Amino acid sequence: MVTGPNGSGKTTMLKVICSLLPLSSGRVVFCHDGVDYTGGGILPHVGYAAPDLFLYDELTAVENLRFFARVSGTPQLNFEDDLAAFGLDGRGKDLVGSYSSGMKQRLKYLLALMRRPPLLLLDEPTANLDDEGRTLVDSVIRNHDGITVIATNDEDDLKYADRTIRLG
Repeated sequence: MVTGPNGSGKTTMLKVICSLLPLSSGRVVFCHDGVDYTGGGILPHVGYAAPDLFLYDELTAVENLRFFARVSGTPQLNFEDDLAAFGLDGRGKDLVGSYSSGMKQRLKYLLALMRRPPLLLLDEPTANLDDEGRTLVDSVIRNHDGITVIATNDEDDLKYADRTIRLG
């Protein structure tokens, strides 16, 4: 768990870990199955979900999933079952631009988990979510088979923490 006031660097830290932002000094090392990964080598082992992640509004949910699967080298599957599991049943052919912010956040979780990553980074995991969405996030966190790092200011999220880093 990473906490701290707004502007303390929580989001920046997560983006550096998954190589979305460059380091100004030092290095990030992720050890998985006895192999040390650094820099861009970490990316294939990370799932990242955040409210500010970009989705293509002019594509359907299924088209977004297929695009990101292709880019990440993930096999393209029938995503309808996954969409249903994330509360988006019957919405796979709808343009993402027609989705509410909570629906987009659910789709981002699906994208983050698509490759079954051993490292899951969640930035403000319950932002834009209703009670049903929060229940989904709870299930994602509790059932993730790997390391989950959560950056949040939400006191309710502290229940997930084995360890807490406070920035600022």
